[in-house]
Amino acid sequence: MQIDGAQERPGTALLLAAAPTGKGKLTEASSVIPVLAAVPPAALAGTAAATLIELADPVDPQAVLTRLRGAAATEGPLTVVLVGQLQLDCRQQGVHLALARTTPSTIRYTALPWAWLVAELQQRRPDTTTLYVDLVAAAEVWQLLDDEPLPLPGGARTYGVIAPPPGRRRIAHPRYTHALAQILRTGQRSAPDQLHHEALRRAAVKDALVLGPEQPAAAVNATLPPGSSAARVQLPPPPPRAQRTVSPVYQPSAAVIPVEHDPHEQIAALAKAGRHQEAVAMAAAAEQRAVQTFGADTFAALHWVEVRAHLASVAQDPGQSCLLWLQAAQTRLDTLQQAPDAPDLEGAVDRAHHQWDRVRDAAYARRLAPQLVAFRRRVPGRQRGALQVLQKKLERLQSA
Repeated sequence: MQIDGAQERPGTALLLAAAPTGKGKLTEASSVIPVLAAVPPAALAGTAAATLIELADPVDPQAVLTRLRGAAATEGPLTVVLVGQLQLDCRQQGVHLALARTTPSTIRYTALPWAWLVAELQQRRPDTTTLYVDLVAAAEVWQLLDDEPLPLPGGARTYGVIAPPPGRRRIAHPRYTHALAQILRTGQRSAPDQLHHEALRRAAVKDALVLGPEQPAAAVNATLPPGSSAARVQLPPPPPRAQRTVSPVYQPSAAVIPVEHDPHEQIAALAKAGRHQEAVAMAAAAEQRAVQTFGADTFAALHWVEVRAHLASVAQDPGQSCLLWLQAAQTRLDTLQQAPDAPDLEGAVDRAHHQWDRVRDAAYARRLAPQLVAFRRRVPGRQRGALQVLQKKLERLQSA
């Protein structure tokens, strides 16, 4: 139950899924975004209307902090779903949430300090915030958790799991969050306690720390015994507050795609077996369902365009893959109004550029080039000189 009239205000749902893209990856965090994006934001927030803020594999901790502050500044109920991995800055003994470009040597600069998240959510009114976490702890963090619990924001209802590292050359899957999304997509409206226990039952999580009413959050300002592991963890304060902003709103209709119709696993199996046409046909059918359910210009529909772009790459059709990634970039930039430095928009343009480089048909590459050049001017990306490299190759193609 919300207090101070919060139940009468629109809610906000913040989805943050992040994990390193390299060898340090411990969990398939981004796999939960498609299934969570199909859940109406109001179902996540537990309100009649809600705003969704989606951060999929972000790269900049300052940008994440800005979005987090925007969400924390809202007056209505706030639900935060956090999926990823915890890593330790061994020099300062600070626990961080790893982002897409985090490496062991760059944690302090490329990961989000856990204390920042705690500090932002700690300032909200009690009982207006619900936090669901599905985290994997790196070995050093897991060792710390043996002695002391992870600090959590006081006044927030916190649920979820923290799993140990999955082992050498293995990657964990966020089963708790997948179960959470499956329950919500059926239209079931449960209290957070019930939702948490049902998700635990479905996920059948083993050997993990479970957070919930029976496992209260550690007090952030509690005095810890000298010499304890948690006492050695330095929790840096967040940087000064700037003007608060909130990401564009995504509000699908009340209808949801039934859980049994989720074809991701079947599509992946078909692609792996080399049955590319069947995989593409199934993805196209799913895209059509998303368009009919949520509308053409939504993240739910856009997801399937990007799935088809990936399938084209797997099928060794770089021209088609490039075309689809350009389509996705145009939707993100012009229709969904994402910022030019948004990681998912940069990723779409980068992938289009990469696929264009693989096109062997010079005439077709020349036809694709003007649109790609236009996007590179608007979305330069993080790789320096990408536009100049593109233009030089295009000059060679034209002279040939």
